[in-house]
Amino acid sequence: PTPTNNNANMKTAAIILSTLSVASAFAPAQNAASKSALDAALPRETVLSEPDTTEFGKIWDPLGLAEMGSDETIAWFRHSEVKHGRVAMAAFVGWWAVGAGLRLPGELAYGLNFADVPSKGLEAWDAIPGWGKAQMLLFAGLIEFHDELFYSRRGTHYMRGGTPGKNMVPGLYDPLGLSTGKSAEAKARGRSSEIKNGRLAMIGVAGMWAAATLPGSVPLQPDC
Repeated sequence: PTPTNNNANMKTAAIILSTLSVASAFAPAQNAASKSALDAALPRETVLSEPDTTEFGKIWDPLGLAEMGSDETIAWFRHSEVKHGRVAMAAFVGWWAVGAGLRLPGELAYGLNFADVPSKGLEAWDAIPGWGKAQMLLFAGLIEFHDELFYSRRGTHYMRGGTPGKNMVPGLYDPLGLSTGKSAEAKARGRSSEIKNGRLAMIGVAGMWAAATLPGSVPLQPDC
């Protein structure tokens, strides 16, 4: 081959190698950026925009917890807050129902009728056999496990852009489908109300527990 042909071949090879190197350099970066964008949690501003701040005029956060960590941390905080609020609302209603004398028919456990359960909250808990307490804790653990499992398999995880606090266990929340067909605005108002009611319930349960364990610690609180 002539020197001219060699030079042409070398230039062609150089162009091809340059093209391949450029493509290999940029393609993974684009894929990584796209994956990072898809896996990102909701911005903290979006999470903290609910509920509204009618009561205080601003976000009440004296410890500055909303400034801690990343967007994923804030999403985890909100998801935990919603779940704790739901547990507290159920606990408050249960404590009230027992104190009001409401009872289910039949037996709670072998040899223990519902009618024989004490009316005070902590005494009612103490009256439940150990295996009964274990079953409730196991049930709560199964709900938690499947909630995380279904978040990963049936939707977008709350730390990857999904909605914090959304229940993913089928039939556990809204079994009657009352929220079906509601607008996005109506669902947003419902979420805000749930967060506020959950916060109030957490304060209420803490107050009843304090009154039950430290008599006179909560002003105007009747014996519970």
